[in-house]
Amino acid sequence: MEKEELLSHVTAMIVSSAKVPKHMAVSPVKMADLYGVKAIEVEKGLNELVDEGKLRREQLQDYPHYMVYLLP
Repeated sequence: MEKEELLSHVTAMIVSSAKVPKHMAVSPVKMADLYGVKAIEVEKGLNELVDEGKLRREQLQDYPHYMVYLLP
């Protein structure tokens, strides 16, 4: 899966979020189903985007403690 395509999709999801600060819990399984790829490929792409500083990953302090992605 192309990282730029993944970044574009995740960025659009975050920007359209009504939450403050803007963030989104991303399901690699659902995204993999949308793109017709394996979930591990989506997870790998998300990890690479975090490592490159294009996304931030945090865990919510409140229940249900989802792992969420934010724009840097």
